[in-house]
Amino acid sequence: MGDESKPVDGEVNANKYFSKTAATDAEVSFEHRSAPPETRLYKKRWVIVLLFSSYSLCNSYQWIQYGIINNIFMRFYGVDSFTIDWMSMIYMLTYIPLIFPVSWLLDKKGLRVIALVAAALNCTGTWIKVASARPDLFPVTFLGQFTCSVAQVFILGMPSRIASVGFGSEEVSTACSIGVFGNQLGIAIGFLVPPILVPNVDNLDELAAHIRVMFYITAGVATFLFVLVVIVFQERPEIPPTHAQAAARQISPENYSYTASILRLLRNKAFILLVITYGLNVGCFYAVSTLLNRMIIEHYPGEEVNAGRIGLTIVIAGMVGSLICGIWLDRSKTYKQTTLAVYVMSLVGLVLYAFTLDLGHLWVVFITAGTLGFFMTGYLPLGFEFAVELTYPESEGTSSGLLNCSAQVFGIIFTICQGKIMDSFNTLAGNLFLCAFLLIGTIITGADRSILICSSLIDSKIKKQPAVTSRAHSKQSKNSSTVLLL
Repeated sequence: MGDESKPVDGEVNANKYFSKTAATDAEVSFEHRSAPPETRLYKKRWVIVLLFSSYSLCNSYQWIQYGIINNIFMRFYGVDSFTIDWMSMIYMLTYIPLIFPVSWLLDKKGLRVIALVAAALNCTGTWIKVASARPDLFPVTFLGQFTCSVAQVFILGMPSRIASVGFGSEEVSTACSIGVFGNQLGIAIGFLVPPILVPNVDNLDELAAHIRVMFYITAGVATFLFVLVVIVFQERPEIPPTHAQAAARQISPENYSYTASILRLLRNKAFILLVITYGLNVGCFYAVSTLLNRMIIEHYPGEEVNAGRIGLTIVIAGMVGSLICGIWLDRSKTYKQTTLAVYVMSLVGLVLYAFTLDLGHLWVVFITAGTLGFFMTGYLPLGFEFAVELTYPESEGTSSGLLNCSAQVFGIIFTICQGKIMDSFNTLAGNLFLCAFLLIGTIITGADRSILICSSLIDSKIKKQPAVTSRAHSKQSKNSSTVLLL
């Protein structure tokens, strides 16, 4: 094509929403110029995504391992509940300033470097915690948790990139869901295991021994996974999985401007509204997870283990919801409709949970918590997938980073506010506080015209061109994005 078709740095692409059509046009033009490049799917791609999912699991497990036995760690370290809440919120706070430099590193250095740094930091944090199992060493255990929280920043933006670099067009959403699946499974284990390994015993020496065992197990797993990442994890397959990825490899990284990409995203109204609604939904999930022990113990004293099981129920149900949503999107591509439906049901689930928590029947709480988890946690991959569709051809690492940043900001705000409301009033008032913001998110998702128009146009383009393989592979790297603009 002529030079007039090339965008200048910072220019907004008028067709950025229409990733599948753009991919189609790029492939057709490519094929007219020369024979299509060789593509191949390697079996190792499943090993890579499962390994990533495993060390993501190990990291996310540690996010909630203090909060789910909040009352036990309060007594052991001699601190208040708000201080223990910060052991979870530090994961959220650390993410906010570090996501932008880490996203830049992901674009510049690639997957293997980011994976190595993430696994190394996670391993280091777990061994710091091993040395902190004494009542006078709370600053040390906080340092270990802080180190693990930095590792999390290197993890959360990777699922969509791993999916785009190594998987075929019809596998992208499923692969991304598997990546997110590990994070959710880690949270589930974080709810279940600590109450079992660390019982609420009176003797502090015995309690320290239980805590030390928990920390040693975590450190052993983290070390094993770090070694596997060093040996197994690769930057990308030798032969690309799709024609669009093959074209992406022909573009120099210098042609991509990270700053310009962020500015374009910030001017994208539909994406900004998705960032807000995603943050509201996931922020509510973070608040409920962090404060779950306090909510359950208030109404069911001595039920630390069942509090963990309820958390497990929330996340396991959400993992099922995530996989179902990922498979559904791969087949239907109905982003707007699916996102709105899941958002509405998240609100319904939280209302049911809020009003049944104090009925005195734990089995009812298990059911309502599971319903809440199925939809609220199931929303996680939906947000990533919809963001890539709305922002294509921008880097999927950048868009997912902004989504996660929004979730951390709202998570901190909601956790602090709900905790204060629970202290001043009761758990019902705290949960209704979250319901109000979920209602706002539902209204924005359902009523905003820009998101509706964008998603409708995406769906219509897909239906018109069902036969093109690369059209569904919108989750490409920033290099692919440059090709599609030329």
